[in-house]
Amino acid sequence: MLRLARHLSSMIGARRLVVVLGVLASFAVVVSIATILIMMALGFLATRANELDEERTQQAVFGALSSLRSSLVTTVRDYAVWDDAVQAIYGQVDMPWLVTNFGLATEGGPLFDTVFLIDENGRTILAYRNGVPLEADARSYGGTVFADLYDKVIKAGLEPGEELGAFLRTPNGPAVAAVSAVRPMSDAVKAPAHALRTLFIIRHLSPARIARIADNFLISGLMLTEEEPAKGMAVPLTNPGGMVLGYLSWTPDAPGDKSYAQVRPLVLLALGGVIIFFVLLVLTGAAFVIRLKADENKARTQALTDRLSGLRNRTGLYLGLDELNAHAALEERDVVLLYLDLDGFKDVNDFYGHAVGDRLIRGVSAGLARLVTPNTMLARIGGDEFAIAFHGAVDGPEAERLIKSILDFFAEPFAIGERVAIVGASIGLAVSRKGAVGGEELLRRADVAMYRAKHAGRGRAMHYETLMDDDRDARREMEDALRAAVTRGEIDVVYQPIVKARGREIVGVEALARWYRGGTVPVPPDVFIPLAEATGVIDALGPLVLRRACEAARNWPEIGISINVSPAQFRNPYFPDQALAIIAEAGIEPSRVTLEITEGYFIQNPGRAKLVMDRLKAGGVRIALDDFGAGFSSVGYLIRFGFDRMKIDRSLTIAGELSVKGGAMLQATVALAASFDMPVTAEGVETGEQAAFLHLCGCDQLQGYFFGKPMSEKAIGDLLAPPEAVQAAAS
Repeated sequence: MLRLARHLSSMIGARRLVVVLGVLASFAVVVSIATILIMMALGFLATRANELDEERTQQAVFGALSSLRSSLVTTVRDYAVWDDAVQAIYGQVDMPWLVTNFGLATEGGPLFDTVFLIDENGRTILAYRNGVPLEADARSYGGTVFADLYDKVIKAGLEPGEELGAFLRTPNGPAVAAVSAVRPMSDAVKAPAHALRTLFIIRHLSPARIARIADNFLISGLMLTEEEPAKGMAVPLTNPGGMVLGYLSWTPDAPGDKSYAQVRPLVLLALGGVIIFFVLLVLTGAAFVIRLKADENKARTQALTDRLSGLRNRTGLYLGLDELNAHAALEERDVVLLYLDLDGFKDVNDFYGHAVGDRLIRGVSAGLARLVTPNTMLARIGGDEFAIAFHGAVDGPEAERLIKSILDFFAEPFAIGERVAIVGASIGLAVSRKGAVGGEELLRRADVAMYRAKHAGRGRAMHYETLMDDDRDARREMEDALRAAVTRGEIDVVYQPIVKARGREIVGVEALARWYRGGTVPVPPDVFIPLAEATGVIDALGPLVLRRACEAARNWPEIGISINVSPAQFRNPYFPDQALAIIAEAGIEPSRVTLEITEGYFIQNPGRAKLVMDRLKAGGVRIALDDFGAGFSSVGYLIRFGFDRMKIDRSLTIAGELSVKGGAMLQATVALAASFDMPVTAEGVETGEQAAFLHLCGCDQLQGYFFGKPMSEKAIGDLLAPPEAVQAAAS
């Protein structure tokens, strides 16, 4: 070095060498300081990037656990709040059904791998794991956590939608569990309020499940360990009591360290590019922060999104309603909420299975998404329930257009692969004036209006009114009164004569139910019969009327007895055996009994109706198609079902009297029945002229006020008694 310095000194002189060396030294100091500062900045950025990545990963793990628990709660709600499950579980337990729908669902299923069904006394009815029976009971398997959840569900009396979930330890390791009381989805069936049975489902945190969580939330090296690892990061997995079940641990990716290691050689080798490199680093850091933010937003979106439809879930809807209300209050606007419930979706699930039902939900979701505007919020809040919210007027053109579009959309059938499903929609509307009504209350009001639309005939929209709450209370009171009246046997049965068209002698009677509320106030049948069907009371009312009618028929051996059967009774798989047992107990010939069913049920449920009819007819009972001419009047159903008798509706009888075309239609209907060797009874006969015309048309039996109004059992007996018996009784 000294020899080099002497050589340079000799070339440029000692003074100039000192200057050059000074400049180089200064430049070296400046570059060194700059390099140190840059390296310090890089180190700081690397550390901060590592911290952000660790925070993001930790939030993702918490979000994954929350999503896992929420998903299982949703699953247990779908399986527990189910009419078919209520029918299979309460009363005579249908074990084959439970094994098929609950037990076998644990075999390789993505939703849960273990299931318990517990009765009202805490005993285990069904226990399955991975598709095979499990020799364990729920309390020993789930421990104190299950006992706490069970007590909250049963003793606290939680309603559907308030199911509980928690993490717990099982003999097979840590797991997430959910508990729900088995309750009906609709009013068509009932569960005993004080003897509810409980569904307990479990999804174990297996390595495959942990790996799926890691893939979904972009967490590398995620694993479940019993002890907290000495290195890396971990999130404790705790049960509701705070007990640690294990640790979800992972090794941080340390993206900052990796970036620092990559750029450090470049900084050392190219100091002149420090500024350029710094700019690039800033840009890289910004992109990384943006990616972290995107990952956080993705995790938040997944927590607020329904996994089947891709729409907002109930939580997402509530958050959206809060935002809409906040803007509405500032801008003095209204928030309109539409609550949609699909009509007929349960039948699609029953007939085609849940897989087809899921495809239908996705199709409906996609269709609704095309109907709403970009500023409108769309959510799926239940199995077949949707909500639409937007700023506007509840009676404005925007709401009217949307409702019309929705109803038109559901007017068309849905093609699902090779199957065609027909579903409708009932819509309830509620409004939050200037954002004054909270999200939960707004949804409740729309729900009340939706149920009013359903009871009004379905396939329509109705606005919420405060009187609807009063009507719901009144309906509930009438329901309780009807249930009590049926339990105490306070339903009366009256009988209307059916006469031969030729000769006019009585050949049968039709049994009709009558109810006097409180013993004095008459309630029309078209009010309490639909109420009984909707609430499940029909399962007790129908057999009561059938039993009394058959007992009365023992006193009239020379005539037949006709009884109306509700479609809700036909849906009961035990109805045929129950009806035949009642007839046998009464001691009358089954051939004297005619059960009347309207054509609407055969159109909606042809397969199930055919099975029930075949069972009844095999027992000797006759089946009549009631009210023919009031609905679709399909010739195809006459051919397929082979009814023993046709009863033409009163509207067809009146039409035959009012016009030539109506008469021709009536004659054609009777001729159609004759072509199937099917005798015809005409209802609603009120005049002698009607009776004569119907006889000429070919009706062999007539019924109506002209021959007698519905009367008591004693009055029918007096009509049927021989004249000498009547005189003897009078004397």
